[in-house]
Amino acid sequence: LDGVWKPEYQEMGGQELPKEFLEKQSLAITNNIYVLTAESTDAGIITITDDKMDIYGEDGPNAGKHFMAIYKLEENKLTICYNLAGDAYPENFETKDKPMFFLSRFVKE
Repeated sequence: LDGVWKPEYQEMGGQELPKEFLEKQSLAITNNIYVLTAESTDAGIITITDDKMDIYGEDGPNAGKHFMAIYKLEENKLTICYNLAGDAYPENFETKDKPMFFLSRFVKE
């Protein structure tokens, strides 16, 4: 998963986010360190076990937060479904009727 990833699609609570929202975003992963650039910059640690991620914010607006996520890597596309409540891993890649679930599909830069 190491590299710089640019989002090509995002949704939250079943609603697609506007494309212009994605233009300035990127996710850089090196070993188990991530840096997410969007309206601000978040950085921290990712631990990966099988198809699950635990994301621990250390710097930025999400410092001190723990997010749980699932991911899949298919044909150079990385899809991550986050539970922003941090209380359980998502069971699938669906966000409809789940206001705290955020899905992002990235392509490697």
